[in-house]
Amino acid sequence: MRRFQHYIDGEFTDGEASYPSIDPASGAVWADMPEAREGDVDRAVNAADRALYEGPWSKMTATQRGKLLYKLADLVAANAQVLAELETRDTGKIIRETSAQIAYVAEYYRYYAGIADKIEGAYLPIDKPDMDVWLRREPIGVVAIVVPWNSQLFLSAVKIGPALAVGCTMVVKASEDGPAPLLEFARLVHEAGFPAGVVNIITGFGASCGAALGRHPKVAHVAFTGGPETARHVVRNSAENLASTSLELGGKSPFIVFADADLESAANAQVAGIFAATGQSCVAGSRLIVERSVKDKFVALLREKAEAIRIGAPLDMATEVGPLATKRQQDNIGALVTRSIESGARLVTGGRKIDGDGYYFPPTILDCDDVASPSLIEEFFGPVLSVVSFETEAEALRLANDTRYGLASGIFTQNLTRAHRLMKGIRAGIVWVNTYRAVSPIAPFGGFGLSGHGREGGMAAALDYTRTKTIWLRTSDDPIPDPFVMR
Repeated sequence: MRRFQHYIDGEFTDGEASYPSIDPASGAVWADMPEAREGDVDRAVNAADRALYEGPWSKMTATQRGKLLYKLADLVAANAQVLAELETRDTGKIIRETSAQIAYVAEYYRYYAGIADKIEGAYLPIDKPDMDVWLRREPIGVVAIVVPWNSQLFLSAVKIGPALAVGCTMVVKASEDGPAPLLEFARLVHEAGFPAGVVNIITGFGASCGAALGRHPKVAHVAFTGGPETARHVVRNSAENLASTSLELGGKSPFIVFADADLESAANAQVAGIFAATGQSCVAGSRLIVERSVKDKFVALLREKAEAIRIGAPLDMATEVGPLATKRQQDNIGALVTRSIESGARLVTGGRKIDGDGYYFPPTILDCDDVASPSLIEEFFGPVLSVVSFETEAEALRLANDTRYGLASGIFTQNLTRAHRLMKGIRAGIVWVNTYRAVSPIAPFGGFGLSGHGREGGMAAALDYTRTKTIWLRTSDDPIPDPFVMR
């Protein structure tokens, strides 16, 4: 059985406790994971704090930081297959996706390596003739990074990359549900040569690890990806240390298809948007909003594609849909599908967990026209698509915005002016037109409403990990005049 360790202050160490990790494809224990509790968290945060203010990291130039990030990027690229196999083993995510995604993660580190010495301050044309004033951008401080099990190397890269680029130090909490790839990633951080304490990687449970990390008095910023309910705990915790937060949460993303769309292309994009990654994606296009005149044709096409999807072992490169990450998730999805059908939704295909070993659930389509189905409101985080139809553009927009979330959206139409109107009208942080689930380190990523706040990717993300310092220099040699008058 494989045994993993934490990475704290430049050393690999056991946790205060340990727990078994389950292989979702078989339901069997495959590894022993370290469990961080409050003492481990305190050691990790103190190590990050020392590295920020006392160690060699604090004396490095921005260009030197960038070179370390370039080295880390090269190591991620060289070890992508090993990391992919670990992520697949520990989370059930198919190897086809983890292999490609982790190889691309290296580009995020390269992007932020290039940004490291491009963070600029400003000179202010101040309204006082005897003063020079300028702004410096400095690292915000120790960052707590909390990521879920799905796409964790990607979801951590969009935080680690910009935070390191601007000079922050950090404690990364990997999800207790599948932490293996991040704990292995720590070895690459070590090999790249980052000074001790700059990057600390631990795992543990919410109450005993996550809460202690988020409220630690030396944490200045919490970067969190997960669900809205956990995010509320993160925000409440931040009241203890007044840390700033960036929250990348879930979604109930609309996928709008007009009658003039290329239906074959739209269907493939919809399959990618809801069935890829077994639907375990924050941007999953889980609400299909399709023009009524082509609804039957489009749903029939989707059903054919869904039923042809190859379900199998996640380490098999031919597999297209693997298991869900946990038994808990499998049970939650099954219960929500049952409640939706009981409320009047009509089952098109799928709908029942697959018997046998592992946490498998088939691609599922629910027709929810004229039904107040829970499946249209609640996030499944699984391979379940809810379908409604519309007759007018205004109705399509109303349905798209009928959600508390606002992360992603898709529009499929050949009408350019219509696409532009909808781009403006949809309340979501990401709008994909005639495509879906595309990402780049250059493009910001984030949402509105219950989908959180803050952005990941692009220069904006790097600036979020800085704070400005205003510097005043008096240029006159004359004595300061009346001390009781504000200058």
